[in-house]
Amino acid sequence: MAQQQDEDFAAMFEAQGAQTRARLSKRVRPGQLVEGPVVEIGADSVFLDIGAKSEGRIDRTQLLDKDGNLKVKVGDKLRATVSAVSTEGIQLVVAIGKGGIDTQSLELALQSGVPVEATVTKAVKAGLEVELGSVRAFCPASQVDLGFAQDLERFVGTKQFFKVIEIRDGGRSVIVSRKAVLKDERENQAKAVRERLVVGAELEGIVQTIQPYGAFVDLGGIEGMIHISELGHGRVDKIADVIKIGETVKVRVLAIEPRGTSPTDLKISLSMKSADQSTESAASAAAEQVLPGKVGQVTNFGVFVDTEIGRGLVPTSELGLPPNADAKRAFPVGKEVEVVVLGRGGGEGKLRFSIQGVAAAEERSAFKTFAKEAKKGAGGGKGLGSLGDLMKDLQAKLPDAKPAPAQARESAGDAKPAATRRRA
Repeated sequence: MAQQQDEDFAAMFEAQGAQTRARLSKRVRPGQLVEGPVVEIGADSVFLDIGAKSEGRIDRTQLLDKDGNLKVKVGDKLRATVSAVSTEGIQLVVAIGKGGIDTQSLELALQSGVPVEATVTKAVKAGLEVELGSVRAFCPASQVDLGFAQDLERFVGTKQFFKVIEIRDGGRSVIVSRKAVLKDERENQAKAVRERLVVGAELEGIVQTIQPYGAFVDLGGIEGMIHISELGHGRVDKIADVIKIGETVKVRVLAIEPRGTSPTDLKISLSMKSADQSTESAASAAAEQVLPGKVGQVTNFGVFVDTEIGRGLVPTSELGLPPNADAKRAFPVGKEVEVVVLGRGGGEGKLRFSIQGVAAAEERSAFKTFAKEAKKGAGGGKGLGSLGDLMKDLQAKLPDAKPAPAQARESAGDAKPAATRRRA
């Protein structure tokens, strides 16, 4: 037993020694990109375990949001760039420029791709002039935004992040790009979205463009399309009546298909129909309930009808047409019809309706109402009574059914003798 414990201890000691040697052998250099979890948060610094002989340190100010709140917590993974290695430790940066910038910092930013923070001082036809501490730089118009930046004046006076893409004349001429920073942000967002991108997932997105057949939505670095038939449970004639460009919408992923050779190039089909709402609406529509609707599409196997609970198929056998009748002529698109719910069928639980079953459903509904009233009468209430009782009640309610006054009857009685006397 003691020998086994000694062997276990020796194995554990050897494993710890291997880990320590691996950490000591890992060298970091300025400009190197590293990644690791946050292990400690101090008053002035945030410490990362980057697998080196000592932890990396980031100035706390680099990780604050616009309201001054810390954006990370212990356990969060961060990517940063080594800015300096000394006996005091490993200094990391996630952005350059908050504490001033010099030529050495610019070279570091160029090598590592770390964004630099700068103030936009002037807008010219060709782009933006920016200030990186004491260094002036230029951002070409083509590098200002992901697309064409039409209004450059709106950036003047604001602080933005840029990537240094070229340094000339010993640092006297610096070219920067805001577009490169935005592309990195989109790629990081897209990576996070791809991790949650499964059929059935519910996401939020921003409407980017609208076409006659559907709307394209930015899910955060990844674009998907909502077909016009998936904008709502009823029929949609104009997409602009439902959503607007720039609007934030909630969508559900219907399908994900590869579009090219790249694994990140995906065709994503979306829907604004809530699966829960669709199921609840269909469940609330009893099989005997008659629903108004409009013909949305005519096929060789039936007619699709749009109702308040969604689009459903009326099979040819449920149209109530004589054999060999033309369904397109009998049920043109846009025609108002009434349907009764048959149920849900198929793997996706699509609605099935009937048109010929409407009359029978209305008869059954009327009979149920009659039976319900009759049951009330049998339980001790007034009830419906016999047909004679019903006629008496009806006659009593008519205004002309009141008995004539005695004087009127007498006058009516004298009328005939008087007429008889005149004839005599």
